[in-house]
Amino acid sequence: MTILEARNVTKSYPIAGRKIHVLDDVSLAVAKGEFLVVKGESGSGKSTLLTTLSGLDRPDRGRVFFEGTDITDLDEDALAPLRNAAFGFVFQAFHLVPSLTALENVMFPAELKGDRDARAKAEALLERVGIGGRAGSYPHQLSGGEKQRCAICRALINGPRLVFADEPTGNLDSVNGSAILKLLLQLQRERQTTLLLVTHSEEIARSADRVVTLKDGRIVGESPHG
Repeated sequence: MTILEARNVTKSYPIAGRKIHVLDDVSLAVAKGEFLVVKGESGSGKSTLLTTLSGLDRPDRGRVFFEGTDITDLDEDALAPLRNAAFGFVFQAFHLVPSLTALENVMFPAELKGDRDARAKAEALLERVGIGGRAGSYPHQLSGGEKQRCAICRALINGPRLVFADEPTGNLDSVNGSAILKLLLQLQRERQTTLLLVTHSEEIARSADRVVTLKDGRIVGESPHG
């Protein structure tokens, strides 16, 4: 069953008076429960593909479908609950709110949807990823690995069907990066969540169910494994 689909998606940006095509007629289907890696060098368009598929950005042409529904032209009022509940996001730069504790950062998406169990769910997730003892710490008091574990908890608290991860180990050393990747995959399998991850890392690609390679905004390769 297909959970996410891009059909002939094109995206460009004006740079120095010229239109630069970042995505060029990309079509892609993601199966429910799949761990799909989109890999490519810097500038290949992989992060733009993630933001376009997740509704954070709109394509110039083409359509994006989530669970069979065309989400391409949805307005912010319609996209916001989708991004909060159906989607989860993990970014290279963590994007934790500096003024909130680790626990409060994780709770935040659940509180937005009025979940009365937000605190209990957040505490359980922090324990699950091994930083329950850091719940009261602020982001500046956390290590890089702890920040990313917190960000993963925040992404998962609303039970998303699809998690988008953009270079989630990019700001971490190799030991922490490997630990975060292992944790993400464990949680993905436990929760039967679909995971779409963009990276330039060959190590991460080797763990995927399927790998799609982008170059100059076009899909130039696809393989069942990295």
